[in-house]
Amino acid sequence: MLLSSWLFVVCAIFLSPLFAGIIHRTKAFFAGRSGVPLLQSYYDLWKLLHKSAVISRTTSAVFWMGPAVSLAALLTSLLLLPFGKTPAIFSFPGSFVVFAYLLAAGRFFVMSAALDTGSSFEGMGASREAQFGIFTEIALFLALTAVALRSGSFSLSDMSTLVTAQEWTGNLAVYGLAGLVLFAVFLTENARIPVDDPNTHLELTMIHEVMVLDHGGPDLGWILAADGLKLWIFGTLVLNAVLPPALAHGGLDFLARLAALAVLAVVTGAVESVMARLRLGRIPHLLTGAVAIAVIAIGLALR
Repeated sequence: MLLSSWLFVVCAIFLSPLFAGIIHRTKAFFAGRSGVPLLQSYYDLWKLLHKSAVISRTTSAVFWMGPAVSLAALLTSLLLLPFGKTPAIFSFPGSFVVFAYLLAAGRFFVMSAALDTGSSFEGMGASREAQFGIFTEIALFLALTAVALRSGSFSLSDMSTLVTAQEWTGNLAVYGLAGLVLFAVFLTENARIPVDDPNTHLELTMIHEVMVLDHGGPDLGWILAADGLKLWIFGTLVLNAVLPPALAHGGLDFLARLAALAVLAVVTGAVESVMARLRLGRIPHLLTGAVAIAVIAIGLALR
């Protein structure tokens, strides 16, 4: 089991950039275009890591620490994340709290790096990120609490590995609602439509992209790598909730879940192709709705 757990971490590191490529190709399909190459994210990472960075003299060490700490926090969170029946490398009661705050630490340092530039433009993006982060953290905690109540454990690994097929089928409403909430968190945390448009550079609509405008070279490469890992991590959370405990026998279950991640990337691209970005004032309504659904899931889990 430990070997498969480490294999999951290795796959996350090397395959996560492919997630963005699948989303881009799906959106290109809906738009009737050929789109960028599937491996474009790998090309971008290679190019950025071989460039030098231009750093403003007004910034401090916080600026270059932001991308590095964010990536380190995400890599550490992978050690606490199960993959279906594949347990996490580290498992202990309350690990989902540590997991959530590792993600929050990464967000904090990216926001701090944006504020460190002294730019009101990047400060605006950091402010929006902080506002929406409050809602997503609450929704994430409540959704994981609902799953924990049904699994009987507050270990993130046990929430997935200890669930039997009978337990899962008998509580489809709880897992389904938790999965829906986690999908909303997935879209928000990854700055996807309808919450944010990762391809826009319009001042009035930017959230994530505005915070990283001053980064370049390897620093921007670490940010792109972190974005891919974040897609992978939150996508895994969604699949752990909505998929049956075992999709196949043995190693085939691992491969099936990798394929399910690819399907989730296609679904994400389809959502972005058929929906428009919400007005900023509407986004708290969406996230408040996710929190309310999570509360209903907890109520069903306690019945």
